[in-house]
Amino acid sequence: MSNLVERYLAAWNETDAVARAKAVAEVWTEDATYTDPLADVAGHAGIAAVIEGAQGMFPGFVFTAGKVYDAHHGIARFTWHLGPGGEEPVVIGFDVVELAGDGRISKVLGFLDQVPTA
Repeated sequence: MSNLVERYLAAWNETDAVARAKAVAEVWTEDATYTDPLADVAGHAGIAAVIEGAQGMFPGFVFTAGKVYDAHHGIARFTWHLGPGGEEPVVIGFDVVELAGDGRISKVLGFLDQVPTA
């Protein structure tokens, strides 16, 4: 399961549109949904667009795994950090994911625990 978190974050860090589309298809089901305070989308194209938007808001920043990770019954939760490589994170989030039978993500519910002020 931790491999899934690594692949999930790798998709968020992928800056090449073609490679990002491939990563999204490998991690999420075709009809997957992604919901956080800033987005509510479905499908691979919608998820890839949200990722591209986040990269545009925070150019050069990278997503890394946080310390919290737990999973049971096809559901996982984990924290993530977003910031300049090797530095303190600017954004900290918490995602809950629901897994499909094939091990890919079918639903993400994202929360933002720390965001920049102004």
